[in-house]
Amino acid sequence: MESYKRAFIDFMVESDVLKFGEFTLKSGRTSPFFMNSGAYVTGLQLKRLGQCYAEAIHEAFGLGFDVVFGPAYKGIPLSVVTAIGLEDLYGKQVRYCSNRKEAKDHGDVGMLLGSELHDGDRVLIVEDVTTSGKSIEETYPIIKAAADVEVVGLMVSLDRQEVGRGGKMPALAEVSETYGFPAHAIVTMSEVVEHLSSQGLLDASQVCALDAYYEQYGAK
Repeated sequence: MESYKRAFIDFMVESDVLKFGEFTLKSGRTSPFFMNSGAYVTGLQLKRLGQCYAEAIHEAFGLGFDVVFGPAYKGIPLSVVTAIGLEDLYGKQVRYCSNRKEAKDHGDVGMLLGSELHDGDRVLIVEDVTTSGKSIEETYPIIKAAADVEVVGLMVSLDRQEVGRGGKMPALAEVSETYGFPAHAIVTMSEVVEHLSSQGLLDASQVCALDAYYEQYGAK
């Protein structure tokens, strides 16, 4: 496993972003773990988070894009810190853009905040996690309705490695097949389990709960 992946897993745990227990997800599934990117709250945490995204994006996609798009609400700060991280690490200037849940009818009107989208823009989407792909189903039409843009890919922090909404293939692979762009993660859940188990940070009951969950929802 690459060193930046191990460092990111440690960072999630240290920041109390990755938790183990019993959680009901947006998809309706009951999960033995939960990743909450909203727990990154300090300046140092946000700076590190943006650099982690920037490094993974550079590795997976290169730097051939113009805009980082983060879906509301958690994607808004993700898009901002990623844009900063790309400039910090690679001197890459990109614009950030996010959507509002409801259109604003005064001042800065419309569904988008941050940069406008223009015809020909190459857009990279950033999210915290994709469980079933439902969020992209909501986000993609918003981006494409704004301008004639090219979505070059999706980067999430954690690949939960679960089947998508179709129930036949991994969620990230399903996103790629449905929308025609690649989807990657900084780390996968199997890498998280491998790393934390090697450090003795997962007990037998947690491992058992994870095994049972992936027996039902895991991508083969």
